[in-house]
Amino acid sequence: MSAAVETAAFEGWVREQLAQVEQALDAWVPADAPAGLGAAMRYGVLDGGKRLRPLLVRAAAEAVNGHCDAAMRAAVAVELIHAYSLVHDDMPCMDDDVLRRGKPTVHVQFGEATAMLAGDAMQALAFEVLTPEGEAGLPPALQARLVALLARASGHAGMAGGQAIDLAATGKPLTEAELRQMHRLKTGALLQASVLMGAATGPCGAGAWSALSDFGAALGLAFQIVDDILDVTQASDKLGKTAGKDMDANKPTYVTVLGLDEARRQAHALHASAVDALARSGLADTHGLRQLADMVVHRDC
Repeated sequence: MSAAVETAAFEGWVREQLAQVEQALDAWVPADAPAGLGAAMRYGVLDGGKRLRPLLVRAAAEAVNGHCDAAMRAAVAVELIHAYSLVHDDMPCMDDDVLRRGKPTVHVQFGEATAMLAGDAMQALAFEVLTPEGEAGLPPALQARLVALLARASGHAGMAGGQAIDLAATGKPLTEAELRQMHRLKTGALLQASVLMGAATGPCGAGAWSALSDFGAALGLAFQIVDDILDVTQASDKLGKTAGKDMDANKPTYVTVLGLDEARRQAHALHASAVDALARSGLADTHGLRQLADMVVHRDC
């Protein structure tokens, strides 16, 4: 298959997956939650974002011939967790931002109290989606495994812990190792979990699991480095969020700690590590995961 044909096939796959994920989100995020809560939840998660995490879930599930319904539920659940984290991160008590995905942030649109509750409700909904009642096709053991992977990546040992380090580091110098650990938790853990949740939906031996875990870890860190690069090289209208925010807030980033050239070098080195991990997996079809890795490192927004 030529590179052009492979790229076209991947782009078609992405469009199909995005449409399916959006349809599922639209169906499962309620509009009728009390007192306008549903409107705020839907505003925070629908019609926006790259949907990288759901795409990773779906690509990993395809690589292991996974359970289709479980993979869709995992894709929706991880996006709900990601969306809730953005709603909370944007609030004045956290990163205090007014722009997300090219539109006013949830607390600007609906008020701080409703934004806080919308985030709380999306977090709970993620685990509700993973544990459907009366679904004989989604075994309880698989439900439990998906819940465990998502919970551990989201909490104190993952995303929330990384955000706590980030807030505490404002105005303070960090070593490269400290910065790497912060972003391994804050951003990388959920991206890695997305890959592993997809892999958990089908047969995946220990060697393949370890390789996919390494792939997710390398990709997660590469994503954050590219994010830091774009924050200083792209405008707000391109990014869909406020550019230069971390630098203005005196927060350590890969660019401020390492410099732009070294940050770019590390992003490409991590991409190579991710590709090597896929080769070690022994799985027959990892093209989707490989293309997503390329997309992460070569993106411009």
